[in-house]
Amino acid sequence: MTHDAVLAPAAAETRAERFRRLEAALWDHHGLRPTTRIVQLEKPRVRLRVMEVGTGTPVLMVHGTVGPGSWASLIDAMGSGHRFIVLERPGWGGSESIDYRGRPHRELAADILRGVLDALDIQRAVLLGGSIGDVWALSVAKFHPDRVERVILLGGGPLVAAAHRPSFIRLLASPIGALIVRLPVNADRGRSILRDSGHGPSLDAGVIPDAFIDWRVSLSNDTSAMRHERDMVRSLVRGDGWTPGFLFDDADLGTIKPPTLMVYGTADPVGDVDIWRRFVRVMPSADLRVIDGAGHMPWFDEPQWVAGLVRRFLAERLAVS
Repeated sequence: MTHDAVLAPAAAETRAERFRRLEAALWDHHGLRPTTRIVQLEKPRVRLRVMEVGTGTPVLMVHGTVGPGSWASLIDAMGSGHRFIVLERPGWGGSESIDYRGRPHRELAADILRGVLDALDIQRAVLLGGSIGDVWALSVAKFHPDRVERVILLGGGPLVAAAHRPSFIRLLASPIGALIVRLPVNADRGRSILRDSGHGPSLDAGVIPDAFIDWRVSLSNDTSAMRHERDMVRSLVRGDGWTPGFLFDDADLGTIKPPTLMVYGTADPVGDVDIWRRFVRVMPSADLRVIDGAGHMPWFDEPQWVAGLVRRFLAERLAVS
């Protein structure tokens, strides 16, 4: 007897499965296959996901609101010789969320990163941040300087009062932010956000790959990362400014000893060149490198240039000013 085969319909892809597939596609686009692990912290008690690529000098990378996948292009451009450790901040990807209220943010951030180093059995590391990740990296240098080899700050961040709050952060903290983080995001909206961050020319030139756009859209639609990010942002704002003690003043900056490199693009809407020149002058051992036309994530626009600056900084000692 013959009969037509009856095929069962393929199981629908879950949101989590779609996100992990697009995450893998993003890293694969750059020829990278990170290993992943979950680390358990005790202070605060939270389980966090980290991704690792390469071997050598440990570089702990702390992302901004653009997300941990933003580091793929920089790691690709950096090449070998370093152990890149990409942390998913609490509430992102595979990391548990935490309550940011009730404790000074910089101290909490410093303890989280110290806890990650402890869990990975790393005594000292390079701390590399982007956007609000700048605050986290610099906080470790202030509170746990013995754990820090060097600090790298890529793009402007909420570090000093003169930089002001970015418009997106103000919107995210407002009541309408609760709606924004729940609305579906499409590729056009994802590109619009990048344009607002100063990356329009790179989008037009195809420098920023579709694999990143696809991943970032999925992160917004298929995970709760942005809802948790809003919770964190709301714990940091007060009125038209920031919660007292969140920003770094001159006294804070004057105590940060590890050599520090900041890379800033002139199209970055967070701060300006004069603000960041003054910022590094206050620190005992810091330097600023400016990339004309680069946006908030300068390595998005000039991956090789930024990678070269970082490599040289890690290979040479900065003169103490």
